[in-house]
Amino acid sequence: MEVGPGVGPHPRPWPDDPRLDVGLLAEGDRRNVVDRFRYWSVEAIVEELDRSRVPLRVAIENWEHDFNIGSIVRTANAFNVAGIHIIGRRRWNRRGAMVTDRYLHVHHHPDAEHFRAAMADLECRVVGVDNLPGSVPIETTRLPARCCLVFGSESLGLSPELVNACERLVAIRQDGSTRSMNAGAAAAIAMYSWRRDQQPPNA
Repeated sequence: MEVGPGVGPHPRPWPDDPRLDVGLLAEGDRRNVVDRFRYWSVEAIVEELDRSRVPLRVAIENWEHDFNIGSIVRTANAFNVAGIHIIGRRRWNRRGAMVTDRYLHVHHHPDAEHFRAAMADLECRVVGVDNLPGSVPIETTRLPARCCLVFGSESLGLSPELVNACERLVAIRQDGSTRSMNAGAAAAIAMYSWRRDQQPPNA
């Protein structure tokens, strides 16, 4: 019988470890988590991830219930960012996140001004990612260690209000005919660029 990815019920006797979830031990763990977190409770995983969060944050404007938001959140989980910030509508399209938002700290801001104030309190520099006039190539820009990368909706890009909240704009080089690339793909490139700048592989 096909049971899908992950692992089945843990053989008895079960390990004596408070991080483990009894239900998962009994029924198996089919979640999209790395092997070292198999059978761990969500709370235990979040507590462990909190010990190694990177200072990068990611913000997304949510005006159109964009499917790409979930994809960006999933990538942010892979990079273990300090926080996800949803600007605009409180409800967002979680399908692409594949429940990875459970392991992140997700914050809501009703508008750009509220978001700007929150970033100032955190001493976090705001960097918009969009191919707008005045943007500089991300390939030749060193991103700040404590920064929040901001992404607009798929069809509209960054709103004027959020552009005004950014200290700088960066763009990803494109050589083809399309005006813009998929927002989820752009976010992955930008997060990797931050990682390359701040945590090079040989560091």
